[in-house]
Amino acid sequence: MSTPFVITLTTSAQNNLRTQLEEKDFTFSQPQNTIFQAQSKSVTCTLYSSGKLVIQGKGAQEFIEFFLEPEVLHRFTHTALEQDLRPRLGVDESGKGDFFGPLCIAGVYADQSEILKKLYDSNVQDSKNLKDSKIISLARIIRSLCVCDLIILYPEKYNELYRKFHNLNKLLAWAHATIINNLAPRPSGDVFAISDQFASSKQTLLNALKQKATDISVIQKTHAEQDVIVAAASIIARDAFVNSIQKLEQKYQLQLPKGSGSNVKETAKVIAKQRGKDFLEKISKTHFKTFEEI
Repeated sequence: MSTPFVITLTTSAQNNLRTQLEEKDFTFSQPQNTIFQAQSKSVTCTLYSSGKLVIQGKGAQEFIEFFLEPEVLHRFTHTALEQDLRPRLGVDESGKGDFFGPLCIAGVYADQSEILKKLYDSNVQDSKNLKDSKIISLARIIRSLCVCDLIILYPEKYNELYRKFHNLNKLLAWAHATIINNLAPRPSGDVFAISDQFASSKQTLLNALKQKATDISVIQKTHAEQDVIVAAASIIARDAFVNSIQKLEQKYQLQLPKGSGSNVKETAKVIAKQRGKDFLEKISKTHFKTFEEI
């Protein structure tokens, strides 16, 4: 969205917006003449003292359509994407950018138009737009409707595989290809797969698929999570990541913040001091720059 989105909010909507943005881990500041400014990697929300809200950034359109309108404004004025009811499977991952915790790769397969309609009706969308509580409830719905597959690479296994592949995109390609192969019907017929293009070359995933026994065609594109079936996969993956990092926290009696920001680095330093740097192999992705800086 090149042109900023501008709207005036009621006091109630202002409070609701701030509360929900805090739960989504936006970074807050207060420039002059504002109530607050909240930023994520793709969206900036600036609420002025007048009550005027300005939304900018490459992720603004999706933020407005899937979060601001239904969750804050409680209205649906943006035109919904035309429902694509073709049988297909989608793949997505969670935890790739998180220093602590596993990498989770999920696939979701819907072979009937009725199932896809129910996904649309349930407002299935990219997990990055959702609170954890909503992810849990949607994951339950998705599992009841679709065939799902999941790979959870806890840190020790993840680090072992990273040393084998020497490249994150090759590791992702292996995992995505494995999920696609597990879910694809044989023969695939009209069914196809959709994946985010995580590598600069589409050949990275295609090369991994050549090692599998499937003839399914694969569409790779940026922002693939805008497709409902990939969005469903993103929810299953995120649900698995949240559950898995909680298991690590319980197992080792630690608090493990998400992401890779300064708070994560400080937590890692404390853990390394208390338990030794080698211990981080059990709970973190050791190829991250954060690990080198500890």
